[in-house]
Amino acid sequence: MTDFFPDDEVLGKAYDSRLMKRLLSYLKPYAWLIALSVLILLASSLAQLAGPYLTKIAIDNHISKGDPVGLFRIIVLFLAVVAIGFSLQYAQVYLMQYVGQMAMRDLRLQLFRHVMHLNLAYYDRNPVGRTMTRITSDIQVLHEMFTSGVVAVFGDIFMLIGIVVIMLALNAKLALMVFLVLPLIVIATAIFRSKVRQSYRDVRSWMARINSFLQEHISGISVVQSFAVEDKVKTDYDYLNSRLRNAHLRGVFYYSVFFPVIELIGAIALAIIIAYGGSRILTGTLTLGALVAFIQYADRFFHPIRDLSEKYNILQSAMASSERIFKLLDTESSIVNTAGDGDLRRFRGEIEFRNLNFAYTPGVEILRDINLRVEAGEKVAVVGATGSGKTTLISLLCRFYEFDRGDILVDGVSIKNLHEKDLRRNIALVLQDVFLFSGSIERNIRLDSENIPLEKVKDAAIKIGAHDFIGNFEDGYAHQLRERGLNLSVGQKQLIAFARALAFDPAILILDEATSSVDMETEIVIQKALKKLFEGRTSIIVAHRLSTIKDADRIVVLHKGRIREVGSHAQLLQNKGIYYRLYQLQYRDQELSVAGKRTE
Repeated sequence: MTDFFPDDEVLGKAYDSRLMKRLLSYLKPYAWLIALSVLILLASSLAQLAGPYLTKIAIDNHISKGDPVGLFRIIVLFLAVVAIGFSLQYAQVYLMQYVGQMAMRDLRLQLFRHVMHLNLAYYDRNPVGRTMTRITSDIQVLHEMFTSGVVAVFGDIFMLIGIVVIMLALNAKLALMVFLVLPLIVIATAIFRSKVRQSYRDVRSWMARINSFLQEHISGISVVQSFAVEDKVKTDYDYLNSRLRNAHLRGVFYYSVFFPVIELIGAIALAIIIAYGGSRILTGTLTLGALVAFIQYADRFFHPIRDLSEKYNILQSAMASSERIFKLLDTESSIVNTAGDGDLRRFRGEIEFRNLNFAYTPGVEILRDINLRVEAGEKVAVVGATGSGKTTLISLLCRFYEFDRGDILVDGVSIKNLHEKDLRRNIALVLQDVFLFSGSIERNIRLDSENIPLEKVKDAAIKIGAHDFIGNFEDGYAHQLRERGLNLSVGQKQLIAFARALAFDPAILILDEATSSVDMETEIVIQKALKKLFEGRTSIIVAHRLSTIKDADRIVVLHKGRIREVGSHAQLLQNKGIYYRLYQLQYRDQELSVAGKRTE
């Protein structure tokens, strides 16, 4: 299987101060909570450091001297310290989880708003699954860093410093003997970091590819099943899944080696303590309580070291995730708004394409020298063979893509000087493949717009002719639609799309093959609905079925990206050009279809 998902994973720095500064900016609104969490963490560390010292006092001052009363007091104090430490740890973990969730909410909102405003050129280049990974998995990795990394590292460092100071105070020579194993820890940690770093990147990379693959093939499950290619798809998924498994297993292998190595080094340190400390006890230069406390401190000495190694891995993963997230956030839409904040104003609906040229990729022009003026209230049809540039033309009018040469004017103003929201609120686009969201019919018509009450929704549905089938549902406009409206017929979905367009009352209506996927009987119903839609607004109709555009004011014929003919249906037939040939072909196909039905 070929690697059909382009990889955007670039191995960067293990720690990038620029990225970390941007990450920490999301914690700034919660700085006082973080400061409180740090203070609680330091107090909790002190409570943990007190335990072994209390053990020393219990052995040397009370057990060895047969003082049960003093021993009881130490036990009570020890339990109190443990209870305080537990409470402080609970408060600290809760605070940081709260801060992490709030910071991630802010980042998710920012990222979602950003991807909602990226123009379609971005989505042409990037699989949806990869974007989903950025908003979900990558942000979850950052949440782990915020909750378990940024603040917890202070506790580990403070714990290490505290243990070192106490061990040196108890017995400097024994402490220095224990510190002899530190070079082994440094070497093991360095090797582990170098090995596990690429593993983290590989896991994130293959996870993004799997998400893209799943999103694409689950969305296209009807195609997969209709062509019986399930086995091939399973093979492709197995390839991706195996690569993800192998990346995970490499990381697991490094972990399974590293942590036992640290345990082994800790065991070596313990042997040194017992050997050297035992000899000191025999010579009377070290107490038993001090040795027991030393063993406990040495054991705790390796815990923050392991934790810091884990924090480093979290930091590695967070740097990789933040690099991808900020790369997405820094991706700017090619649509540059140069006017206002998108305050809605009603357009008259005059449209002019002036010397327009456009290419999706440099050097391969889709549209060439397009010059066309559409008067307000005029109904213009655009026809042509597949690939002639019809959909591209209306995509540019809606400003889904930015053009470099020529201009498009609405009411005499270049759309580059209009805010995209202001432009699009005056345009209703109805596509061949109607997209309906999960939720009620009412929501799918009004799209949660506060300016469209239920009464206006019903009025639009009545005018379009959708009210009758909606009324057949027990819950009417509250009827819940499944994903993409799968519990509706194609014609019903089209009627809801037309009702949606009418409810928003646009100045410009665009239909892109809006009736090509329905049968002739449904099309008759839809044609009646369209008459209501066309009233009082400029209409541009892209159609393959030439019989549906006979009554258009003008018909524009596109061929290989150029306007070749303009005129009414009758004029174009009389000219016997491209339109005439297209019409003859369709008319002949219809005759053959009718003859075939009669034969049956």
